[in-house]
Amino acid sequence: MALRILKIILGTLLAVVLIAVVYINTAGKDLLYTATGSVSRSLCATAFVAGLSPDQMFREEQRPLMSSVAWAIRYQVDRAQREVRASLLGGFTARAVFRPGLGCLLVHGNGPVPEANGFVPAPIASPYPQAPVEPADPAIRQALDKAFAEPNPAHPRLTKAVVVLHDGKLIAERYAPGYSPDTPIYAHSLTKSVINALTGVLVREGKLRLDQAAPVADWQAPTDPRRAITVDHLLRMDSGLPFDETENTDGPLSPMTRMLFLEHDMAGYAAQTPLAHPPGTAWGYSNLSYVLLSRMIRDAAGGSAVDAERFARHELFEPLGMRSAVIETDETGTPVGSSNVYASARDFARFGQLYLDDGVIDGRRILPQGWVDYSHSQTLKTGYGAGFWTNLVNEGSVPVWDAPWGMPQLPKDMFYARGAYGQYVVIVPSERLVVVRMGITLSNSTGIGDVIADIIKALHRQPSP
Repeated sequence: MALRILKIILGTLLAVVLIAVVYINTAGKDLLYTATGSVSRSLCATAFVAGLSPDQMFREEQRPLMSSVAWAIRYQVDRAQREVRASLLGGFTARAVFRPGLGCLLVHGNGPVPEANGFVPAPIASPYPQAPVEPADPAIRQALDKAFAEPNPAHPRLTKAVVVLHDGKLIAERYAPGYSPDTPIYAHSLTKSVINALTGVLVREGKLRLDQAAPVADWQAPTDPRRAITVDHLLRMDSGLPFDETENTDGPLSPMTRMLFLEHDMAGYAAQTPLAHPPGTAWGYSNLSYVLLSRMIRDAAGGSAVDAERFARHELFEPLGMRSAVIETDETGTPVGSSNVYASARDFARFGQLYLDDGVIDGRRILPQGWVDYSHSQTLKTGYGAGFWTNLVNEGSVPVWDAPWGMPQLPKDMFYARGAYGQYVVIVPSERLVVVRMGITLSNSTGIGDVIADIIKALHRQPSP
């Protein structure tokens, strides 16, 4: 009997091992490379762009995101070579390499690193004082206390920075330990709003039009339905491309995940994606759209990663005083315009001020006349505009995510940039207010809407000058 039981146990174990081997070498292979790619890229940027602790970032961000396999992940930070390698069970190795002026690049294979030398950008002067600005109003200090509070330690908010501008002046800010006014923070989808601005610059220069067919070579066949997609459709996410964080047609990974971690030419991959709906008829959150827009920006700038970064610095970052901002690229030099900007909270406050001031900064017009109104005008019947979220819809929820469109406790004219894990640039024109919140909130509400409501109440209690 014991021998029979042992045979059953061994047979079961063998079957499990065989299934695991088959899975790892088919569908599971991509998932495991995605895990190591995420770790290597995140920790590379943490170490060499942000100047923060890779170990802390792994604990706070990467380990919770991949809890089922985190125990098997190992990583090495090579400060001499300025790269990070991550592996899982000794294999599935991924490598991310820092390039000066360009951030970190997830490298596929062992070939040479494109544009490895990057470039040394000229320093950008800050419009703000060096030390953090403490709020003079106790009520605003209390609002910042609320922003950094941890009401549920089991699901920490991990707020890293909050910056408040009122009437164009920096009136309050606070940072988590280890962070400072100049710490570049992973912006996630705040990046899409930066791509909105760079697209606006090209429109102002006459190099793009909103109503023109998107200049994507793979879509130009007369019978291709994607030929009807315009630049406006891509910005508004109603191009008909799929809701790419969830819908998957080629395996266990969403199109977004495959694009970000497995493809060396992200825009090339995005261009091959079939439509889920006719252009202009349905809204679906689209990282693919913003990488395609990023390819247009790269091409207009000159065709390389350095060209694209210099264009962004000259046309946007330098005029705004965004001294720490950098957009990472893929191996073809296309900016990862869906997600991969690093910039300080102060930088993003200045970016928000640009949109509060109708695209003008210090008397210089950066964005075309009317671009800001266009950016937060409603798309179909959603709470999305064109690169920004709006506060126009306060009922129902974002499809698939079951998340609210806006913040009903704030004025109706509010619009905002939003990124995963609690990144916000909130612009309230009627209050002449910009609030930036950045952090690593993986599974809880940030409470930022209530914090901003408290800030507005505090401003209303202050006597007029």
